[in-house]
Parts: sequence; C-alpha cells; structure tokens
Amino acid sequence: MYPENQDEVTKNFQSGIDIIICYSVLHHIYEDTNIYKFLDSCLEILKPEGEMLIGDIPNVSKRKRFFASNTGKAFHRKFTGSNCDPEVQFNVLEKDKIDDSVLHSIVLRAQYAGFDAYVVPQATELPMSNRRDDIIIRKP
Repeated sequence: MYPENQDEVTKNFQSGIDIIICYSVLHHIYEDTNIYKFLDSCLEILKPEGEMLIGDIPNVSKRKRFFASNTGKAFHRKFTGSNCDPEVQFNVLEKDKIDDSVLHSIVLRAQYAGFDAYVVPQATELPMSNRRDDIIIRKP
C-alpha cells in the first residue's frame, strides 16, 4: 500500500512524477491509514509544475447542504418515491466520514508546503456531483 511501497513505485521515476491521479479512493485511505502521510509522500515526488488530482471525494458536508436545499429535497422525494424530506442534521460529528474540514485540511497542508491547492466542484453531469468534490494540487 502506498506510501509504504514508495521506493518501489518511484524507482523508475527518480526525477519525479508529472501527474498523480487519485480517483475515488481517498475515502479508503482516510479509513485505513494516515491521509497526511499519503499526501506528503505524493507531494514529495511531484516534479516542478507537476499536478495531482484527488477526485471523487465523498463530502458529507456537501451532501447535507444538498439534501437541506429545495433541489435536494425534490431529488430525495423522486428517488425514494415518498413525500418525506430527507433527515439532515448540521453540527453533528460524523465519525469516519470526510467533511469540509478534512478537505480544507488537505488543501491547507499542501499550501503550507508551498503548493497551490484548491477544492473544486465536480461537473454537474456526474451522478454524485451533488455530494462529491475534487482537489487539485499544483507544484509551482
């Protein structure tokens, strides 16, 4: 599991890596290991002007905001076939879930390390865009 096998992964890329794509796996990294160790290892191997996409991140905060909106309520009613609105509770810690604070901590850690980093929305055509985000990191 990366980054424990970083030497093996990077042995053919001694000068660094141009692009890292981590798509739809951050929630597994979050549950199974230290996300900052993973992030730091990825940032360490990026070449100058290299980029990293951490994509398709389930964000429980964004999900709550969506289901609290009129659009989200209508979506829920149509999806479930009921007239009930989804139950949404704000300001409740949800263990083992990625929320805004986790996403922003990743962005801040990268920025403090000298990288440009941004949370960006997914394209609205994607099926889970109403509850998922992406992070883009660039090494100047």
